[in-house]
Amino acid sequence: MIDADVVQWTRPADERAGTPLLVLLHGVGSNERDLLGIAPALPPAWTAASLRAPMPWGPGFSWYPLGTPGSPAVGPVDDAVDEVLAWIDDVAADHPRIGLLGFSQGGSMALQLLRARPGAFAFAVSLSGFVVPGVADSRDEAVATIRPRVFLGHGDLDPVIPAEATARTQAWAAAHTDVTDRTYAGLAHAVSSAELADVAAFVDAD
Repeated sequence: MIDADVVQWTRPADERAGTPLLVLLHGVGSNERDLLGIAPALPPAWTAASLRAPMPWGPGFSWYPLGTPGSPAVGPVDDAVDEVLAWIDDVAADHPRIGLLGFSQGGSMALQLLRARPGAFAFAVSLSGFVVPGVADSRDEAVATIRPRVFLGHGDLDPVIPAEATARTQAWAAAHTDVTDRTYAGLAHAVSSAELADVAAFVDAD
């Protein structure tokens, strides 16, 4: 379950209603405070809510068991997606638009959430993330019909996400979404200032 009590917000409760909501999804081994560091670089009109993944992992938390890097089993990912959607459903009435932003494993969650409800989100941002392989149902057809906005950002020196997973994600996004795809020279498994500027412009364009 998503623990609503530990969600980190960039606005107090009495100032959130009516603002667009950006759901932040951290990477494996991290926690709900991690992505708050990028919030000041994003458009101030958006309220950000940073969630904690449900599974303890090392010093932090994980959305689902790791498995093969870049190629997790679909079932546990969908289970985690269901938990995030349940939390979103609890807060959605206060927000006219909802966007998704995830890093690494959180980036895979953002894209899988988009698959689950392709018409529900303004966009998905996946930073150093990947699309989950092995989806054998009609979800991708629904995504392709809507072609939601997607931002993919990745470094060309990323030692964590396999090149095959990155290429798979780029091909999937090109075929199914309105994608902005950026590769950053010299960037490892991290987020750069140039990438953040591009993300801010992408979000601001919504």
